[in-house]
Amino acid sequence: MTIQLGYSLLIYRRMGMVKNIIQELKYRGNESIGIWLGKWIGSILVDTAEFQTIDYIIPVPLHPKKLRSRGYNQVSKFAHQISIYLNKPVLEHQFIRVSSTKTQTLKARMERFSNVNTKFHIKEPGFFENKHILLVDDVITTGATVTACAEEFTKIVNCNISVLSMAYTE
Repeated sequence: MTIQLGYSLLIYRRMGMVKNIIQELKYRGNESIGIWLGKWIGSILVDTAEFQTIDYIIPVPLHPKKLRSRGYNQVSKFAHQISIYLNKPVLEHQFIRVSSTKTQTLKARMERFSNVNTKFHIKEPGFFENKHILLVDDVITTGATVTACAEEFTKIVNCNISVLSMAYTE
């Protein structure tokens, strides 16, 4: 599997300000943070030629149970802001999470990566043939989640995958 492009806006540290910002977005309902980060990264990517080949932007989905309890997908508004800058559509219902995992926030790095039994499903795989997909997530720690997502898209004929996140851990 090959990820064509990868980009993160911020560095997430255990005791840093970025951690507080992300937690505010994920657990305290402050979706305006996703909008702000999306505008910030969108203004950078609009002038980046590599990201002009994107066909669709897809936020990493939450399991329906987690979506109901949280009330929103923390990367949805982030993805929609990026879509404004790149002039590419966001598809939130074509790619779904079909198994649930407990929060990985308190898990060690290796524990997170071994927790890859999260399953994803593409509703209409043929729709993505010969397309370039931008997977969008909040924080990339081990890469297990985006790898599991990307593996689903690599089963599709000539589907290119790129990844973008709000932050990554060092």
